[in-house]
Amino acid sequence: MTETPTSVLVVGATGGIGRRVVAAAERHGLDVRALVRDPHRAERTLPGTQLVRGDLEQPATLTAALQGVDAIVFTHGGNGNPDAARRIDYGGVANVLHALDGRTPRLALMTSIGVSRRGAYGGSTGQLLDWKRRSERLVRASGAPYTIIRPGWFDNVGPGDELLVLEQTDTGNGGIGRDQLAEVLVRSLLTETAVGRTFELFAERGPAPSDWSGLFAALAADPSGGLDAVGDPSSLPSVAEEPDVVQQDLGRLGH
Repeated sequence: MTETPTSVLVVGATGGIGRRVVAAAERHGLDVRALVRDPHRAERTLPGTQLVRGDLEQPATLTAALQGVDAIVFTHGGNGNPDAARRIDYGGVANVLHALDGRTPRLALMTSIGVSRRGAYGGSTGQLLDWKRRSERLVRASGAPYTIIRPGWFDNVGPGDELLVLEQTDTGNGGIGRDQLAEVLVRSLLTETAVGRTFELFAERGPAPSDWSGLFAALAADPSGGLDAVGDPSSLPSVAEEPDVVQQDLGRLGH
């Protein structure tokens, strides 16, 4: 059984999802820190929130920000091009995990639907999804209690779409509200049955959830000690097929 966290660091805190995660975490009584590159500028976006300076591309700047927190939510992302995906979407996760230096706080990672659909997307989109999938592997390799959420299309929802649909085949397609996603990310930190789960997240017409423990408990856990999600296809690359930097990062995490 994992302990319920009382403090959380939000990575990507000034973004469209990150700001909502900060608000949701504060509503749930968590002690919230927002990781930002420029605290003075971020004050306008997150007034009243504790801001800690750190740059995801500069590992040495992350150590102080991580001290004392017992949960981390990753909501960050680059501009969509492959280089940014490698440096930020993937690299940000790698640098935070390495800066933890073996500590294992509760983790919630936001990636995307489609990350396991190898070859389904070409060009920069396919490369972006590949790097996000690789960041998932790092989180599973870290030894920390985690939840990985693969959201559908942001805000592609209508009035009354309050029913949350959690799937584990990475074949679905649909939308999710940004506020809904933020709530699920925070609830995953506070709910024991969310640990070790990876799932796609959509919203459909129907009532909002009232039993969060039951919602997560209905999911299958990822294979113990594995690098991929329970519903991922066997055709995903082996570690030996991954880029050198991924192999090195996994090696540093014990895989």
